[in-house]
Amino acid sequence: MQRVVFQPATYQGMQQGINQIVAAVRPTLGPRARLVAIDRIVANKDTGPELLGNGGTIARRIIQLPNRDGDMGAMFLRGMLCELQDQVGDGTATAAVLFQMVFDQGVRHSVSGGNAMRLRNYLERGMCIILEELNGMTLRPKQGKEELAKIAEAICYDPPLSKMLGEIFDIIGEYGRLEVRAGSSRGLEREYVTGSYWESSLLSRYMFTDQARQRAELENVAILISDLDLQDPDDLVFLLTLAKQADIQSLVIMARNVSDRAIGMLLANQKDSQFRVVAVKAPGATVDDASAALGDVSVLAGGRPLVAAAGDTLRRVKLEDLGHARQAWADLSYFGIVAGKGNPRALRAHLATLRAAHRNAEDPDVRRRLQQRLGRLMGGSAILSVGGATETEIAVRQKLAEHTADALRGVVREGLLPGGGAALLACRPAMQRLLDGTIDEDERAAYRILSRALEEPLRTIVTNAGYDAADVMAEIRQVGASGSPNPSAFYGFDVISGQVVDMVRAGILDVASVQKAAVRSAIASAALALTIDVLVHHKKPKLDLTPQ
Repeated sequence: MQRVVFQPATYQGMQQGINQIVAAVRPTLGPRARLVAIDRIVANKDTGPELLGNGGTIARRIIQLPNRDGDMGAMFLRGMLCELQDQVGDGTATAAVLFQMVFDQGVRHSVSGGNAMRLRNYLERGMCIILEELNGMTLRPKQGKEELAKIAEAICYDPPLSKMLGEIFDIIGEYGRLEVRAGSSRGLEREYVTGSYWESSLLSRYMFTDQARQRAELENVAILISDLDLQDPDDLVFLLTLAKQADIQSLVIMARNVSDRAIGMLLANQKDSQFRVVAVKAPGATVDDASAALGDVSVLAGGRPLVAAAGDTLRRVKLEDLGHARQAWADLSYFGIVAGKGNPRALRAHLATLRAAHRNAEDPDVRRRLQQRLGRLMGGSAILSVGGATETEIAVRQKLAEHTADALRGVVREGLLPGGGAALLACRPAMQRLLDGTIDEDERAAYRILSRALEEPLRTIVTNAGYDAADVMAEIRQVGASGSPNPSAFYGFDVISGQVVDMVRAGILDVASVQKAAVRSAIASAALALTIDVLVHHKKPKLDLTPQ
């Protein structure tokens, strides 16, 4: 059985759901934002509700609304916010209020006789002009940990966390690998890791060279790079003989699996203190990840990967197939290389290929994996441990650190914009010029809608901080019209000081990539939603819970 919903009930139902999602996300926008408390799916009296300040995460927690027409609108917006969070890590609250304003104003125009399809086309045209305006305002940040710390503070409003992230990214760079972990203390701690490392493990505890640290460390090491399954100890004889004849004193064997009998033979061969050998598990949880890891290790350390699918075996290994590094280490969780001795020219070419793939990747997971590979190969790695008084506080701050780190990468890559909604406000004159140049009613409506929507993020930030948005907007217009000595200033409202300021000079900045992604997602999605005329509901089948 199906239920079909037509206009005007379609718009009414979708608006109801959209307004509910935006009402939950809107309070999180700005430096004086509020938190949203959400019941945990699994109740636990010891932990209490989940406290969230990120719009994308809040949207993910809203699974379904009771009104099915409203649920259609809510899930449409939820999907957009989740995708935006996956792409750039932030900007979801800005996108939500932009979406709501464009959709609400578009509905008014459509129900009063406007053409929704023509309106959508003009909204998308106006969106492209806004993005061009934002490109023209983009600022390139200065280098240095102090400047990066200021930018981080504008994102997360947490000075100690900002200072530490500024130092970390000054050291590891744009593509550096950063792990954010829950700490055991109340403060923040960071650790820098020399070289490159992968999620892997030592295949035997008896191979530890440092029992206290449960870790094996080898100097001037040769590395067999493979995904072979080594079951027969006799398969290792040729490799060990080759290594000893070449006067190799330290050897790492990377393999998908090594049998207990083969491990026993390796341990027997390293009783001589002049020769040390350890076996580590080949990195990569999937076939693609494993293949990428073998290729990266090979470029970093030199040598040729031995691949089981290509028919490679240990009986065919040659001395030139082995990679080399100044140091290698392994524990029960990771395997690392310091100062790999691969071909520098091949490494530079490999990095250039990965950077190009990272720039062109649209899938967030693919982009994340490419960034991690770049970080490993470039040797910049850090671990940030986030502490707190309670598990809830640690979890909230850990999420904050993660999305601030993602935003900082965007800053280094694409630059900054005047913050606090000032950049969007500065796009309004461009909309006015378009409005003055046309007499088409649908086109004029589109530019009026966009001009009004561009004010909404600033209005929301001001309202969340406890100020009157109408009074603040009037003050900004007055300052801008009073003949400022700096005609290129971007005026906005600093909710901390309670004054209208030049946002760039005040250091109130936004990440350009995040703002542009929010504008693009919000306007394009709202324009598409305005063209939905019919909702079709399917009868929900009853779940068969009978044991099979």
